[in-house]
Amino acid sequence: TPENLVEAGAQIILGNTYHLFLRPGHELIRSFGGLHRFMHWDRPILTDSGGFQIFSLQDLAKITEEGATFRSHLDGSRQFLSPEDAIRVQEALGSDIMMVLDTCIPYPADRDTAARATALTGRWARRCRDAQPETGQLLFGIVQGGMYPDLRRTALDQLTAIGFDGYALGGLSVGEPKELMLEMLAATADHLPATHPRYLMGVGTPEDLVEGVFHGIDMFDCVMPTRNARNGMLFTSQGRVVIKNACFQQDQRPLDENCGCYTCRHFSRAYLRHLFQSREILAYQLNSIHNISYYCTLMAGMRDAIRADRFLAFRRQFYAQRNQPGAEH
Repeated sequence: TPENLVEAGAQIILGNTYHLFLRPGHELIRSFGGLHRFMHWDRPILTDSGGFQIFSLQDLAKITEEGATFRSHLDGSRQFLSPEDAIRVQEALGSDIMMVLDTCIPYPADRDTAARATALTGRWARRCRDAQPETGQLLFGIVQGGMYPDLRRTALDQLTAIGFDGYALGGLSVGEPKELMLEMLAATADHLPATHPRYLMGVGTPEDLVEGVFHGIDMFDCVMPTRNARNGMLFTSQGRVVIKNACFQQDQRPLDENCGCYTCRHFSRAYLRHLFQSREILAYQLNSIHNISYYCTLMAGMRDAIRADRFLAFRRQFYAQRNQPGAEH
């Protein structure tokens, strides 16, 4: 619930434009006064443009200069979304931050494919900026470029020349090895304008968040906290816990003794395991509350460390608690 998210420390939520466009429809949401009133959330909302979801449809989508034609995964109906449409839909949703429509590049992709898609994303970004309404909603550009650092640098130069309210790194964590993802992050993030919000899209694990902040990233989004919660994988200050494991059957400890979330304040590992093994809906709710709380607490800890000028020490301690390498430099 929104109240659960507020208690967990969530400052902003993401709405999926593709899904909201298809169901219940942006005009219906507009009639309610926008997403904030529709879902009883009074904090900021970011909406993506639908580009990644259309990319995920693969054989059901066709990308042209004009926009993306795709078939709904709900009923097979033919749909079209142009850069201007993406902005109009997000304007109707009433989000605080809108994203440009982009073309997400698959992995692997040859250089010519990546270059064409990157150039198209740049042209679409200009069209989105030109279509931006005077509603006070912010608009972020998205840096694509595949796994080619020079293409990403060129894309970033194009976006900064247009001028956006924030800049996002897209097209990472799309199947490439973790080492390559971190290489692209390091090659691009350091060049994002320090005067604007920097957003890493679709990433990731707690380790990814720490490394992202190390490279100057401010914002992240990922389904991992809730998806893993539904699958019984929980994040703690000591590492991951797979709650279905038999070793937790009689474990009276809270999930994480360093966590103050609702789940950890009230329930034992044994009870959480019982709920999960019984496939009780409450298991997914309590697991999600904890994982989201863990992520919010992790980000709050990094903000505090940055303010105190001790982020490098925070990073070393983060890995040491997990007996992981990762902060050698």
